[in-house]
Amino acid sequence: MFVCFYSNVFLFLLLLSFLTPLFLSFLDWTSFPQIPLLPLRNFPILPLRNLTILPLRNLTILLWHWPFSRSFRLSGDRCLKMFNISGCFLTDDRSAFLDANVVVFHHRELSWGPSDLPMHLPRPASQQWVWLSMEPPANNANLSLFNGVFNLTMSYRRDADISIPYGRSELGAAEQEYQVDVNRSCLVSWVVSRYQPQQARARVYQSLKEHLHIQVFGGWSHRPLPKRRLLSTIARCFFYLSFENSESTDYISEKLWRNAFQSGAVPVVLGPSRATYEALAPPRSFIHVHDFPNTADLATYLKQLAADKDAYAEYFLWRRTHQVRTITDWRERLCQICLRFPHLPPNKVYQDLEGWVNS
Repeated sequence: MFVCFYSNVFLFLLLLSFLTPLFLSFLDWTSFPQIPLLPLRNFPILPLRNLTILPLRNLTILLWHWPFSRSFRLSGDRCLKMFNISGCFLTDDRSAFLDANVVVFHHRELSWGPSDLPMHLPRPASQQWVWLSMEPPANNANLSLFNGVFNLTMSYRRDADISIPYGRSELGAAEQEYQVDVNRSCLVSWVVSRYQPQQARARVYQSLKEHLHIQVFGGWSHRPLPKRRLLSTIARCFFYLSFENSESTDYISEKLWRNAFQSGAVPVVLGPSRATYEALAPPRSFIHVHDFPNTADLATYLKQLAADKDAYAEYFLWRRTHQVRTITDWRERLCQICLRFPHLPPNKVYQDLEGWVNS
């Protein structure tokens, strides 16, 4: 009897397994209550265009002109040996044009116009042309001639496709016990070679020197400083005038990163906004000219600060938590292209290069 019972159960289950798919196929699912689905925007799904795709091959970067005609050795795997960046090969051999993934053009050497570009050569469809300049807009002439030519920009600006600042502030103290020299023989110094009276820095200098003594070095004052004596000379002073020749977006040059920070003088800055300096420089490491209503108040503050050793030393507290690194080697700048390349748009063209540079 038990065998017959289990046999019937088995036959019932077997029949049910065949009939269930048939039953479901004829069922009207629209008669059942629908389970609401969460919209896709509630999930962190990235569009495909935002996904980082690493290059499957090495990148060859061709430098068409050496900036200011000063060349460096490019033979071998320079990016790997010098900066630990792999798969990145630099060349200045123009015969490699057709094989180059990226061609870099320094603006100073293009100042005469597009005739200095290889427009006569067949340009590979995937090849990216990079406009390079470390100068502020006022020093970049004839930009409108290059509208619609370049794919990428390479500049000190943070919004450039390849951003290569003159220097950067990094977490990590190089010197935990930095000794501040509070006994200096000079109050303020300034090194300037290309002095132009119409520039803002010239007007601030002329006004400031009415209230305190400023030691001026460089070609303009006929007191040139050899590179080997630059930092040691500035180091004798409490403050250094890190005055940029142009008040332009993000333009903070070696006048801050090298001349002031590496010498150990407190920089008095004139350039972009205080907010820009705060974003890029170490915390409380500088004095901004525009923090004062006039140069007389600025001069008073500098004199008081130099006399107050404890207050002056506070401008060096950042050295316990941060360090400054300068970026001056053109090869290091070029190698940065390979780090950014996977993140760059493949079909971008600057139709208004002049508009971007002057923005």
